Amino acid sequence: MKKECIAMLLAGGQGSRLYALTSKVAKPAVPFGGKYRIIDFPLSNCVNSGIDTVGVLTQYQPLELSNYIGIGQPWDLDRTVGGVHILPPYVKEGSKGTWYKGTANAIYQNMGFISLYDPDYVLILSGDHIYKMDYSALLARHKQAGAACTISVLEVPMEEASRFGIMNVNEDDIVYEFEEKPKQPKSNLASMGIYIFTWSKLREYLIADEENPASSNDFGGDVIPAMLNAGEIMAAYRFSGYWKDVGTIVSFWDANMDILSVHSGVQLYDKSWPIYCRTPTLPPHVIGQTGTLSHSLVSGGCEVCGKVENSVLFHSVSVGEGAKIRYSILMPGTVVEKDAIVEYAILAENTHIGQGARVGAAPCNVPPEDWGVAVLGSGVCIADHQVVPPKAMLESTEEEGHI
Repeated sequence: MKKECIAMLLAGGQGSRLYALTSKVAKPAVPFGGKYRIIDFPLSNCVNSGIDTVGVLTQYQPLELSNYIGIGQPWDLDRTVGGVHILPPYVKEGSKGTWYKGTANAIYQNMGFISLYDPDYVLILSGDHIYKMDYSALLARHKQAGAACTISVLEVPMEEASRFGIMNVNEDDIVYEFEEKPKQPKSNLASMGIYIFTWSKLREYLIADEENPASSNDFGGDVIPAMLNAGEIMAAYRFSGYWKDVGTIVSFWDANMDILSVHSGVQLYDKSWPIYCRTPTLPPHVIGQTGTLSHSLVSGGCEVCGKVENSVLFHSVSVGEGAKIRYSILMPGTVVEKDAIVEYAILAENTHIGQGARVGAAPCNVPPEDWGVAVLGSGVCIADHQVVPPKAMLESTEEEGHI
């Protein structure tokens, strides 16, 4: 069962900065791009890169994510040997179970799984990034450098570098210093949170980190600095494609809007690097006699009788006659009734907007300090003619399913 390289995909984050969008699902399971879930991107990258063994580490709200992944058939990961495995925290005999304490501890708790495949290399991924990357090129860089750890980095504007973990490198792109959100950064090479380790080295440092009571059990905060301080070879792999951490409402909305832009770098129509997903079997979308559609993505099962522009509609969305949808994201099962207006908003699954209601507003119509993307959580119902202002964040009540 030996594998050269396996992937460990960290997918247990709560995604608290997405607020209502993650109140009922883990961040990697949040719908994205009209058809996908966020986790589809790293899973598809693995398959397209030739990595056929993936451990998905779940924790917060795991049910929908686990059901969505299933046995991995949409990503060709339903393998007899290898494939995709859901790895939640568990209780060992004679000990108390604990949540994953940090990214490094999550891998430490699953060393038994990794050892089943006796890999030479372990790829560590996050389940909440939108990007396409050939991990085989990352692995080739790791081998070429003879590194214990190779970190994927992205050049960011120098004025934004203080927001990231910054890698300082020599002329051979070997890391000699790591700075976490430095006030005066020396370079603009930001860590993407994508690492490949030589397994024998990683195992050694994971055990040492677990035995350190002062550790926060985090890769960026503890394991990587420890390896660097010990003189291990750490290489940088420069990535130049589209990449976005969709951990905030603004970045999530931006990334969905980027799909509509020809020059954004998000390319979903590249047949050589498809993004696979699990989708329901539905009839084609229909644009009614009173409906108009421009510069938008519309998935199967949608019925559009109003006006939709610059928006992303997931499957089974209904837009009534006279309704207007602009610069918005409507997730599966959303219903917008007659004459309602939705602008610069994100509507989670199965929301219902009543007749003549208004959700959100264009930024030009409100003071800058009062503007923001309006977000309605799963199952929220807006009454007829009700107004939901910009920047609003509404969740349905658990008992009644409406506000």
